[in-house]
Amino acid sequence: MTRPPAVRSVARTAWRGARATAGERAIPEETAVAFTYNRTAHAVMMATPSDLEDFATGFSLNEGVVASPGDIIELEVVALDNGIELRMTLADRQADAFLERRRYLAGPTGCGLCGIESLDEAVRTPRLVASELRVGEAEIMAAVAALPPAQTLNRQTGAVHAAGFWTARDGLVAVREDVGRHNALDKLAGALARASTSAAQGLVLLTSRVSVEMVQKAAAMGAPVIVAVSAPTALAARVAEAAGITLVAVARADGFEVFTHPARIAREAAASVA
Repeated sequence: MTRPPAVRSVARTAWRGARATAGERAIPEETAVAFTYNRTAHAVMMATPSDLEDFATGFSLNEGVVASPGDIIELEVVALDNGIELRMTLADRQADAFLERRRYLAGPTGCGLCGIESLDEAVRTPRLVASELRVGEAEIMAAVAALPPAQTLNRQTGAVHAAGFWTARDGLVAVREDVGRHNALDKLAGALARASTSAAQGLVLLTSRVSVEMVQKAAAMGAPVIVAVSAPTALAARVAEAAGITLVAVARADGFEVFTHPARIAREAAASVA
C-alpha cells in the first residue's frame, strides 16, 4: 500500500450570511502511526502522515529509546489498511535496554507523555541545557516572522501545528507540521538529528502553547531557547527554569514575553555562540 496523503480535499457546505454554498475544503489527514522496535510494539500515535522518517527518529530520541540516530540501524515505513507502522531495528545495546522497559501504549493526538509509569517521571526535570547562545530582540522577531510563510500544510488547512528551528546565520533551517504539537516537535528533532544539526545553535519555534512535555522534548534536543506564539503553563516555566532553557512566549508581531533565563536575550541585535 502507498502512504496516505497529508492533506485531503473533502466536500462541505459553507453557511455564511444566511446563504449556503457547496464546495470543498482541504483538511489534514489523521492516521494511526505505530512505533515498533525489533518487532516489539511500543506506542501508537495519531499523527499527520508526513515526514515519517523524521518522526520515527525524533520520537525515538525524545522518548529515550535511542541515544543517537545511528542506534536505529534499519527503518521501514509500512502503510497498512488501518494505519502506518514505523518498523525500526535497534543496535544490540539499545535493543537490550529497550526490551527491559518495553511498554504497550496508545496515545491520543499529539500525546506527549509516552511510556510514563510514575508521577515523578511525568514531571521530571530534564538534563541541564548548557549553551552560550545570545540572541537579540531583532533575531527573535525575525524568527517569529519567518515561521508562518513556511507552514505549507497550515496554509492549506488552517488546522495543524508547526515546530521550526532558526539560527542567526542560516535563518529558518527546518519546519515540521502535524495535527499534534508534540508530533511536530518530534519530527523537527528527527530532521535536525538526521542532518547532524545541533539545536544548541539557535531557537526552537512553536505555534502552540508550551506545556511541560514540550519543554522536556526541547531539552532532550539540547535547545537553549524556546519561542512560542502562545503562553506556557506554570509547570512548563518551572521546568524550563530548572533545565536552563530560556522560555520566550506570547511571541507576536508586536513583541514577546520572556519567562525564564532572560540573560540570553541580548540588547544588541547580534547573536553569538561561543
